[in-house]
Amino acid sequence: LIDKKGNELPVFGIADGAFSGKDTITSVKMPETVTTIGANAFSGCSSLTSVNIPDAVTTLGASAFYACTSLASIHIPESITTIDADTFCSCTSLTEIELPSTLIRIGNEAFCSSGLTSITIPDSVTSIGDGAFRFCISLTSIIIPNSVTSIGNGAFSGCSALTSIDL
Repeated sequence: LIDKKGNELPVFGIADGAFSGKDTITSVKMPETVTTIGANAFSGCSSLTSVNIPDAVTTLGASAFYACTSLASIHIPESITTIDADTFCSCTSLTEIELPSTLIRIGNEAFCSSGLTSITIPDSVTSIGDGAFRFCISLTSIIIPNSVTSIGNGAFSGCSALTSIDL
């Protein structure tokens, strides 16, 4: 951001719904000062193809990238401990994602209806929410570590291509 005098202003967070529905955004480069991405911040940005989340971000709000149907690439930093509800739901072009080793919880419907083909859950995760991977129709394999103590209702329902679950 630049003020009227041409001075660059620091950005510390992306507000709830800040860019929701802006279908002309194709990529996002956030400054390293950003620590929070609010709920629905980029939801419905259907032309968004890539996002690099700064290492300082500790919070990804619910539905932050919901229905970003062109999103094919995203870096999630080690500072993230929770993927909240619906964060990547309906991201149909998102075929793979590397989850941070610090992740503890995958929220309800976090990746539902996404394009994931396989996923490895990090050893740090203890909880997978209801419908977390529901209707991931391209998901063929998943590796779930011993650290997971709870898997929510319907976590993998509708995953019609799922042929391998390694527990």
